Amino acid sequence: MKTGHEIHLKDSREMSEVPDRTADLVVTSPPYPMIEMWDPLFVRQDRNIEDAIKKGDGFGAFELMHRLLDPVWDRVARILRPGGFACINIGDATRTIGGRFSLYSNHARIVSSFVKAGLVPLPIILWRKQTNAPNKFMGSGMLPAGAYVTLEHEYILIFRKGDKREFSAPELRERRRESAIFWEERNTWFSDVWFDLKGERQIVKDAERKRSGAFPFELAYRLINMYSVKGDLVVDPFMGAGTTLLAAMAAARNSMGFELEPGFAEITAAKTESLVPFAGKYIDTRLRRHLDFVEQRLKQGKPLKHTNLHYNFPVVTSQETGLVLSRPLSVSGSSKHGFYVEYSSDPCVHAESQLSLFD
Repeated sequence: MKTGHEIHLKDSREMSEVPDRTADLVVTSPPYPMIEMWDPLFVRQDRNIEDAIKKGDGFGAFELMHRLLDPVWDRVARILRPGGFACINIGDATRTIGGRFSLYSNHARIVSSFVKAGLVPLPIILWRKQTNAPNKFMGSGMLPAGAYVTLEHEYILIFRKGDKREFSAPELRERRRESAIFWEERNTWFSDVWFDLKGERQIVKDAERKRSGAFPFELAYRLINMYSVKGDLVVDPFMGAGTTLLAAMAAARNSMGFELEPGFAEITAAKTESLVPFAGKYIDTRLRRHLDFVEQRLKQGKPLKHTNLHYNFPVVTSQETGLVLSRPLSVSGSSKHGFYVEYSSDPCVHAESQLSLFD
């Protein structure tokens, strides 16, 4: 099996390299309107934003920033196949403009934009970021009406294009079976609150922007496994340091990323050099976690009635019997021409799970 991955240094409002109705999943995190680190990026595209901020018109600046993002969401709606998904990681902003402190609800504004573009909003995920200290607050302290609630979460907004995706072709049904996730993973991943993901390190040395705004690998990896199958096309309109592309490589999906800054493309290319050992370790961790789950469940006197056909270990449901984690063997190519990832045909090669009691 082989997957392809492309990096395009261009405006995400175009994405002309992705024909309409060809992408299966979009996973991205855009610049956050009204977060000061992103002001220069927005102002470069519309000087009226800077004027609005100087005049104390915070909500005017907020709207102008989102109008720069709206064409991207329109394009996302066009490139998605019927039944395809879009997952948007976004945080709200708090800011004092013109002497007045206020919340700027980025997630609500983006939901409105996607609904106008014709996509169906689905239940959202609250990501409770562990990078924020729980004892922080905004304001003057303990006297009533003197403090403000601290934002310690971000949103993962989820949208679908039209009705449920159909898996009618036999080859597609087989890829779906191989792309299953473990029962215990389903119970954690499809919760509406994620407590267990830490934020990503934001400092970037070799790019014009000194902070990447990146989300953690696990966030992209989960979403890709939740809302696509092997061989699908995953697109990231705001590629940044390439987390979505790397997660797609590890999960045996194809991918395309769009980024204006060349420095980030170089960072992504450098990360591909360690993809094979990194993805292999990640796969072994998933397998080991499942075996630990099996061991605990058996100790509780809860037998598992099904057996996975590829690994020969117990699973909870019949839907997990065809699950196989494709292990990357090699990465070839370059950032200028795209990357190709080859996967092992043997799911158990180098798998740590072979040391288990269920060999």
